Amino acid sequence: MRLLLDLGNTRLKWAWQTASDGWLKQGALDWRENLEPALEAGWAELPRPLQVIAASVVDATREGQVTALALRLFGLPVIWMRTPAQACGVRNAYAEPQRLGVDRFLVMVAARAASHLPCVLVGVGTALTLDALAADGQHLGGLIAPGPQLMQQSLFDATARISPLDSGQVVELADNTADAVASGCWQAAAALVDRFASRMTVRLGTVPEVVLGGGDAASLLPLLSQPGRLSHDAVLRGLAIWADTQ
Repeated sequence: MRLLLDLGNTRLKWAWQTASDGWLKQGALDWRENLEPALEAGWAELPRPLQVIAASVVDATREGQVTALALRLFGLPVIWMRTPAQACGVRNAYAEPQRLGVDRFLVMVAARAASHLPCVLVGVGTALTLDALAADGQHLGGLIAPGPQLMQQSLFDATARISPLDSGQVVELADNTADAVASGCWQAAAALVDRFASRMTVRLGTVPEVVLGGGDAASLLPLLSQPGRLSHDAVLRGLAIWADTQ
């Protein structure tokens, strides 16, 4: 029995992994919530884990909160997964492997284990991340851009007169500011994914499967001009696979 933790920019996701590799229970909470009471309530009826294993893209302060909570509740240290040069059949393209976000690496581990290769992996959250993974598990590299919602917020923060009263709808041609901003940001994100997948077809030697994950993946998928599919809990699934090798 393991407690798996995915510390993302916006949310902390968790899953209780059983011996059969399934989830006994899982959940998520926003970092703006009161962390300790919310997690204690979610974990109150669950058995004590044998290990606490985590992947993180957040700062040391929030990692420290999680470490202290695991020690207090379970008397266990947190085992932190840091991005390696290679693991679980995936080879990191970065010259400095630790500079690749561990969430991106674990998504590739999950994709390889599920035989979704070659593929383009898209994370749609605070950031928009794109990675190309070849059939032999070689990471070719990737791109990072602001996620669609962060694009919108950045535009609002940097301008004096763009302050719509609502979040807007995605349309082909907007006749108001709210829809124009939403449409421009979401369509820009979709266009980047389409362009990246198209370029990677040449590099990979075949049309890659486009796999989207993250909090805004379901909203972006219908805007793509090519087929894609959603992947759920890929970071946690990749973390479980990596943990089994330790």
